[in-house]
Amino acid sequence: MTVLSSQRQDEVDENARSSYFSLPALDVSVAFPQATPVSQFPPCASDYYQFDDLLTSEERAIRMKVRECMEKDIAPIMTKYWEKAEFPFHVVPKFAALQIAGGTIKGYGCPGHSITASAIAVAEVARVDASCCTFFSVHSCLAMLTIALCGSEAQKQEYLPSMALLNTVGCWALTEPDYGSDASSLRTTATKVEGGWILEGQKRWIGNSTFADVLIIFARNTTTNQINGYIVKKNAHGLTATKIENKIGLRIVQNGDILLKKVFVPDEDRLTGVNSFQDTNKVLAVSRIMVAWQPIGMSMGVYDMCHRYLKERKQFGAPLAAFQLNQQKLVQMLGNVQAMTLVGWRLCKLYDKGNMTHGQASLAKAWISSKARETISLGRELLGGNGVLADFLVAKAFCDLEPIYTYEGTYDINTLVTGREITGIASFKPAFSTQRSRL
Repeated sequence: MTVLSSQRQDEVDENARSSYFSLPALDVSVAFPQATPVSQFPPCASDYYQFDDLLTSEERAIRMKVRECMEKDIAPIMTKYWEKAEFPFHVVPKFAALQIAGGTIKGYGCPGHSITASAIAVAEVARVDASCCTFFSVHSCLAMLTIALCGSEAQKQEYLPSMALLNTVGCWALTEPDYGSDASSLRTTATKVEGGWILEGQKRWIGNSTFADVLIIFARNTTTNQINGYIVKKNAHGLTATKIENKIGLRIVQNGDILLKKVFVPDEDRLTGVNSFQDTNKVLAVSRIMVAWQPIGMSMGVYDMCHRYLKERKQFGAPLAAFQLNQQKLVQMLGNVQAMTLVGWRLCKLYDKGNMTHGQASLAKAWISSKARETISLGRELLGGNGVLADFLVAKAFCDLEPIYTYEGTYDINTLVTGREITGIASFKPAFSTQRSRL
């Protein structure tokens, strides 16, 4: 009988432990066969009040086209990319084929959809994956729309056709490390020089920035002290963009820190339609509508997932759907989705008529994102332990909603925008700050 040395035995034991603990995870359908994972996305079950009847045939066709792509091409891969915090660049051609980039923009190769059709498309992308929806929104509803509304004819001709095909990807850089909600106080500067401008400063939380081909940068004109806009190309000397790590939500989105060190921008790349911070509101008015539709889509997806899960998963000898408490929560979620959808739809109609106010858009974004928080939290409860697994959608949506609840104006800031509109009194700055500014 051979007796191993103590050292050799330790090595054998360590190798055995290493082999045991390095086994790959079981496929979730094997580890938990009682419910279908999100890679096979559930059918839509949330249109309880037959909202489709309010849509045109074109809007319904766009909804189904986007839904089919998201369920077929994105649902099977999104959990893996969310876990890795990487962007699935290989599916960009599939996004391009949907022909939704550019949304409401007419001409220049853009689809020229109705505001409702664009909102429906946003909801359908978000229903499956909020990160992909944010990628679209940044590119389409911010970068492209800024060029369409505030750019020169030459800029529209140069950039929009390629961006509509997603051959060129854009980002939109307003937020800075020191200025989030107080964005109008930004410190990035633009100094006029012969033939163009020199940009100096820093931006933070800029989606798509690590791989964007064109960056819409907002900076303070050192001569006029007003906010101007600039188109900066990704290879500009002095421009760097680095990925923000360790996010708990929208992990697929590549948010970045942008540093601008004596970046030269030629005169032809200044956005002539941005001459003050107020000019950004022309873009934000539309983008805030779209951001309000993101939580609607997310809530639809979570409801759909819970609806299927409760009928598949059994405990105490019955499907979870048979228990009164679970039915109550599911119905509460369904009611929220109906109300959120109708508020979003009405907001689109107000915009179509030219009657939508900034207060109405802000109220919709704040209220809808708040209701989505409640809806997705209920879904988290319904799924029990599986409610913390991205494999069943709800955990991922639970985390992804948090940055959406905050961006395009936090809940509190959006309520103050509406509060200012209905009372005529602005309450953004505390009294002591106002008093000090008068000294």
